[in-house]
Amino acid sequence: MANLVEIRGLRVEARTDSGRRVEIIRGVDLDVAPGEILALIGESGSGKTTIALTLMGYARPGCRIVGGSVHVDGHDMAALPEAARAALRGTTVAYIPQSAAAAFNPARTVMDQVTEVARIHDLMPPEEARARAVALFRALALPEPETIGARYPHQVSGGQLQRLSAAMALIGRPKLVIFDEPTTALDVTTQIEVLRAFKSVMKDSGAAGVYVSHDLAVVAQVADRITVLKGGAVQEVGATAQILSAPAHPYTRALLDAFEPAGGPRAAPAPSGRPLLAVTDLVAGYGPIGRDGRPAVTALKAVSLTVERGDNLGIIGESGCGKSTLARVIAGIIAPVSGSIAFDGAPLAPGLRARSRDALRRLQIVFQLADTALNPAQSVGDILGRPLTFYHGRRGREREAGVDALLDMVRLPRALRHRLPEELSGGQKQRVNLARALAAEPELVICDEITSALDTVVAAAIIALLGDLQRELGLSYIFISHDLSMVRSICDRIAVMYAGEKIEELAPAAFGQAGTHAYSRLLHASMPKLDPGWLDGLAQQAEPPAWPAPAPAVP
Repeated sequence: MANLVEIRGLRVEARTDSGRRVEIIRGVDLDVAPGEILALIGESGSGKTTIALTLMGYARPGCRIVGGSVHVDGHDMAALPEAARAALRGTTVAYIPQSAAAAFNPARTVMDQVTEVARIHDLMPPEEARARAVALFRALALPEPETIGARYPHQVSGGQLQRLSAAMALIGRPKLVIFDEPTTALDVTTQIEVLRAFKSVMKDSGAAGVYVSHDLAVVAQVADRITVLKGGAVQEVGATAQILSAPAHPYTRALLDAFEPAGGPRAAPAPSGRPLLAVTDLVAGYGPIGRDGRPAVTALKAVSLTVERGDNLGIIGESGCGKSTLARVIAGIIAPVSGSIAFDGAPLAPGLRARSRDALRRLQIVFQLADTALNPAQSVGDILGRPLTFYHGRRGREREAGVDALLDMVRLPRALRHRLPEELSGGQKQRVNLARALAAEPELVICDEITSALDTVVAAAIIALLGDLQRELGLSYIFISHDLSMVRSICDRIAVMYAGEKIEELAPAAFGQAGTHAYSRLLHASMPKLDPGWLDGLAQQAEPPAWPAPAPAVP
């Protein structure tokens, strides 16, 4: 077989809520040559991950492979007995998940888990496995490769954990590696490090790869060819440069259009004279308070900012810079050590319990992961009905009408009110997450990385919806994000944070320009481009100028 992977006529069925079987993968053909990296792109529900998982002979609960063949290195993964498939997982084909944090056991050391494949399949003696792991840590540009394996998962950063998951996949010397959205949750500077490490180690190992992603700019850096999927069917296949520069299918062109945020800066209302939100010298952190009055870990260091009524403020920076801590302090989830917060001229109590119901109502937060923010045991109707009762006292028919109105507001079918969160797509769950905040009838909404887990098309739809709601309801937003393109397109001002400090605040048009802070220019330079040579070219450029770097805020 000339190709390492040959998929022919693949069909996968899923069971609906009513028990009916529907075909979600419809006659897909795919080839991957030895050493080649093929990207699978498309919006949520297009079948990317479902197809990738069949390469391990796996179908998610409620799904089953009902037709076609999935040959990997001559083995039909769709036809083999489970014991035979298990013997190939980790050795012939390996998998790198989207969430490395969910893939690691918090109670075991990194080294113990990275070498587990070698132990399960009896591939090599323990000492050789540990030496192989250290070599992979070094190849993946991990710090302190000789000792990092002794740490536990919580003792390494998100970007480091993602690279460690790659070491776990590669230790068995597989011929095929599946990358399932492995950089989605990473900030731009960390993403570059991880992509460079992935490219280097894949080139050195000679393994082939299937890279599942909705980020076209990331795909441009790692893939030799691209397969475009929609509705479980292949729309277009071609070399990466050809797909990105001259796509043939209208759907591919639509994906490319969605990648580029539409329009320029918003026309913001004139300042009213009194800001809607004023944050002054906030200091916050985690752990016990020391004799100096500061927490064991200081995450915010005298941060000040304002949000005008009707304005959008973007807050950007790499992981650990304090963005989400700032959002939680403003929302009252974490009490600051010092500093003050005023809303519409009136002081806000530092913690949720001390705030009035009206203060809680006027300032809402929408969390990054709808999967963990929504109660899995409650229906959509119950989730949306609770704030209607809590804030507005609505019950019975009035509450039911309010739920319908909220679903209409976020462009969801009213029939979804009876479903549980697990029965919704990622985009639908995030709209429910947003609708729950809107049920309070807030004036300011904090959006904490709310599009980071969504595909490009769905994320663009959510951003468009937020703009519509702002015009209809007179909302103001704070956007916490590592999607710098989105922040530039929707925000009036951008606050740049590093190691717990706000180092700069500027207009979107000025972001990354000459004369701005060196760290802002680094973030701007780290935004991936739709150019297959961008990452390799970046490595050849001169290093950005240094800046006075404070001590990291979070370990």
